[in-house]
Amino acid sequence: MRVPWLQECVCLAHWEMLRPAARTRTFRSGNSEAIRLPKEVAYGEDVELVLARSGDVMTIYPATTTIPEMIARLNALPAAREIEQRDIEAMPEREGM
Repeated sequence: MRVPWLQECVCLAHWEMLRPAARTRTFRSGNSEAIRLPKEVAYGEDVELVLARSGDVMTIYPATTTIPEMIARLNALPAAREIEQRDIEAMPEREGM
């Protein structure tokens, strides 16, 4: 006997095993509703996050870096020891061009 709702439950249970997930509850923090991100899904300290809500689904992802922050991070990279020069190769002539 085939039970459609049971197959849906099995599919959902299988999907939950494939992606990292954690359960948490909301709580009040001052006048705001807040959640605590468990360690297995946390982003770390002082990471600016974007929250996007579509119906009952809330997506959380790191905010994009600003251009000045990006330039500062690039400037903090170690300098290259040596810059290689490319060999200049003559382009062959092509027929019909």
